[in-house]
Amino acid sequence: MGPLSGVTILDLTSVLMGPYATQTLADMGANVIKVESPDGDIVRHIGPGRTPGMGGMFLNTNRGKRSIVIDLKQDEGRATLLRLAATANVVIYNVRPQAMARLGLGYEQLAAANPSIIYVGVFGYGQNGPYAAKPAYDDLIQGAAGVPTLLAAAGDGTPRYVPITIADRIVGLMAVNATLGGLMHQQRTGQGQRIDVPMFESMAEFVLVDHLGGLTYDPPLDHGGYARLLSRYRKPYKTSDGYLCVLIYNDKQWRSFFEAIDRNDFLAQPRFANHAARTQHIDEIYEEIGGIFLTRTTADWRELLERADIPVMPMHTMESILEDPHLDAVGFFKTLDHPVEGRIRQTQVASTWSVTQPQAGGPAPTLGEHARDILGEAGFSTDEIERLGRTKAVHLPG
Repeated sequence: MGPLSGVTILDLTSVLMGPYATQTLADMGANVIKVESPDGDIVRHIGPGRTPGMGGMFLNTNRGKRSIVIDLKQDEGRATLLRLAATANVVIYNVRPQAMARLGLGYEQLAAANPSIIYVGVFGYGQNGPYAAKPAYDDLIQGAAGVPTLLAAAGDGTPRYVPITIADRIVGLMAVNATLGGLMHQQRTGQGQRIDVPMFESMAEFVLVDHLGGLTYDPPLDHGGYARLLSRYRKPYKTSDGYLCVLIYNDKQWRSFFEAIDRNDFLAQPRFANHAARTQHIDEIYEEIGGIFLTRTTADWRELLERADIPVMPMHTMESILEDPHLDAVGFFKTLDHPVEGRIRQTQVASTWSVTQPQAGGPAPTLGEHARDILGEAGFSTDEIERLGRTKAVHLPG
């Protein structure tokens, strides 16, 4: 019984951004109904996987949901969705608003079916600007928000994308926040509303918190950018036998570090006097400290740094993180039996709640698996359900 128990969400999203948002809401106990096209969510086909349509990435962004296949290009399919929306709290979609309008599923149509509906759109760009109708994907939004430029400045000068769908995940979580705010207003007033969560604006704000810098001021004080984050030497330190992630940050930590390695002479240097001085000389400091880390093994450094209370963590691979002792102790990974895929590993909800603990829901659904149950709960008779199946407005399983 999570905090969103009793809330019904119609999930018209696909790929990664929207499904990640709705999975987070499902973990909180919401009844998430994943409405798929006859071809299914394209992420179903991103491998590896054991069976077609059930790739690993799909399993990790769609747990706890139920699936129904509705052909929204058919009038009966559209009518079916509107009937489902009449008893839902939220509709979330992540295609362009123009596409929803062409389907006859804009906010006005959904609000006519259910005046209290929260209609959340997660798409590329705000609808009042010249980019309004442009398509958007994670790579494009990373570029538009300046991420490749920052990576080029911090590296070898080559722009590149972060090797995570970071815009999809960040904006997906912003969509969760917006949905929760909309639900609170709905619960207090009974009033529905349209909420747009544009990727470009959301990521621009996210990036500029760190890097607007002197451009905050008018006239500007510099060209923007946070020097410490942009240092090309800001990376895991190479030791004599591996790598280690260390952050020596405040005055106390720098003193403790130099005392631990018996190099108090560094403390007399003006560049280590305070945070502002260290930031001004960050490249040369990080480069010099990198040379020091080459003199000992990873294990020796971990012992020394932990004894000196200096922040340190291992540099995991995708395989070694599965064996991390802390994640093991908190039960972050669980292995379960998927009805189609057999044994799978699943991450758990990271936050802990004293009363309404969210939890990872049931396994990700097969395509259209729950159609009969979903329609029956919405008041469709058996004859209506079978007729929808015959016309292929709804694809019934089995």
